[in-house]
Amino acid sequence: MFPKLLILFIVVPLIELYLFMTIGAEIGIFPTVAIIVVTGALGAWLTRLQGLKTLRNFQKATSEGRMPHEEIMDGLMILVAGAVLLTPGFLTDAIGFSLLLPPVRAVVRKFLGGYLKSRIHIVGMPTADNPATAPRREDVVIEVESEVIDVDVEVVKDPQH
Repeated sequence: MFPKLLILFIVVPLIELYLFMTIGAEIGIFPTVAIIVVTGALGAWLTRLQGLKTLRNFQKATSEGRMPHEEIMDGLMILVAGAVLLTPGFLTDAIGFSLLLPPVRAVVRKFLGGYLKSRIHIVGMPTADNPATAPRREDVVIEVESEVIDVDVEVVKDPQH
């Protein structure tokens, strides 16, 4: 885990700094800053649109009784996309805009799904339809002694009625 965090917090900013300096030297400081500001605003707007669309898909899936696992993963990827798009930089903007594209999210979702399946064990509720998850039933006899009590109840009339 530590090497991944090292890459995230040291290598990525170094790449961003290199790209800022290289692109800034080519096109100038003001156009470079303008690109960063425009991509941040455009990224926030596109993130909002994709997020709302994913929320509608989530609601549709739950109303149909389907497990909204794809919609949840899409929502998480859109959240990450929004965060990296608001972070100034060309590399992070490229990653963020890529994650806002549904075909790219489908590929990442497939990769993440395979990765998560190998790491997470999902246990379902036992059902009669699925013998693998159905509880084992052993024939157990429970003996119960019962006694019947016969009670005679007199009906007492209320004198006020």
